[in-house]
Order: sequence, then C-alpha cells, then structure tokens
Amino acid sequence: MKCKRALSPSGLPGIDYALNPYGGCEHGCVYCYGPEVTHTDFREWRIVRVRSNIAERLAKEVPNIEGTVGIGTVTDPYQYAEKRFMLTSQCLEVLRSAGLRIHVHTKSDLILRDLDIISGMKGEVGITITTLDEKVSHITEPGAPLPKRRLEALKELTCAGVDTYALVGPVLMYLEGKEVEFVEAVASTGVRRMCVDRLNLRPLLSQRLERMGVRGSTSALEKIRHIAGDRGIEVTDVF
Repeated sequence: MKCKRALSPSGLPGIDYALNPYGGCEHGCVYCYGPEVTHTDFREWRIVRVRSNIAERLAKEVPNIEGTVGIGTVTDPYQYAEKRFMLTSQCLEVLRSAGLRIHVHTKSDLILRDLDIISGMKGEVGITITTLDEKVSHITEPGAPLPKRRLEALKELTCAGVDTYALVGPVLMYLEGKEVEFVEAVASTGVRRMCVDRLNLRPLLSQRLERMGVRGSTSALEKIRHIAGDRGIEVTDVF
C-alpha cells in the first residue's frame, strides 16, 4: 500500500513523531494494544500492510521537522516482513542523513542487521523482553523471536555503544517467582536501564486475555523493580 504521510505527531514521552513502516504485525502478541489503537480486528492484525513508499515520503518530510522520531510505536519495525522489504533500514538512512534523533522499539534481533547505521546515529533502542520461558513466549508472542535472541541482540547493541534499555512489558503472571532469574538475565547483557510496564487493559484486550487465563502481575513488577535497582540498573515506568 502507499502512504500519504510517513510521520505522525506522537504523544509518547520523549518522542515527537511516530514512524511505522508497516501496518499490522506478524508477532501476534496476545497482549498487544495495537489492534484497538488502530481500530483493527485482532484476527486481521497479523495481516501485514507494507507502506512501500514510506522512505520516499519521509525524505520529503524531514527537512521541516526537528526532535525525536519513534520507530515502531504501534507495530514492530523489525518484524519478519522487514527482512524482505527493508523499509525500516531505508528510513533509518533518511533519518541519519537528516541528523535526526531516533527511538526504536522492537522485539527482534533483526535490528542487528542495521547496527552499522544505528551506531552512527543519535538516539536509543529498547528491546522488549517479557519472559525467559520459550513455551510462554510461544503462547503470548507466537510470531516473535524467542527471548534468548532478544537478549543476545540487547547485549550486542550495548557492547557496540548504542544507548539501550530493556523494555519489560507488560509484566505478566508468568514472571512470578522468577524475578531474580529474569533480572539476572537482563543484567548479563550489560544494559544499565530498564523500563517496566504494567498490563494496561483495554476492553477487547481484557476480554481476550480473560478467555486465555492471562493476567498482569503487580507483585512481579514491583519485585523486578526492587531487584534491578539493587543491581544498579536504573528502573523507570514506561508511562
């Protein structure tokens, strides 16, 4: 599909503009807020819409803006479609040429393909990690790369000098009793920042998770916050 605009104003903290090269997301995370935000049926959310001209539109828009561009604010910019279409990579090149600051959110180690681009830019990268358990990941994030690959990506980005953080959200019940192990795994990447996010239930999302027996965990979130702080990791809330 063709897009009329590449950027849209963002109300997220620290982000001035949102850039989403794809519509929908192959990861199919059961806790995703994207379908309701974009008024899309969850059953159709994993049908990816490729915004094929987004890099060209972006090149026309960047001369008139300043601030931080959030990449992947609604859908993952490094979902599997990116391996074929490389729209995120093309947009990064445009943003680098313009000297703009970026803030990338992803669950994918595919981001390492663009490490040479990102490492030369101003900005930060957040890698989402919600569990260490592969079975839980298959249930809650069926199309996303497994946690081990995300931890490896976080480590490599951090070692390369990229400003990184672990996005732990939403904090689900599966982390209860495993908080120490989880924090130690995140800390082993060398990352010094962690953002935690409680499960923010919207009406349809609430119904979906209730049917699946999935719930958030305030107790796990607070334990993770405490353990991470004791290990010298700066912990902040997403919102």
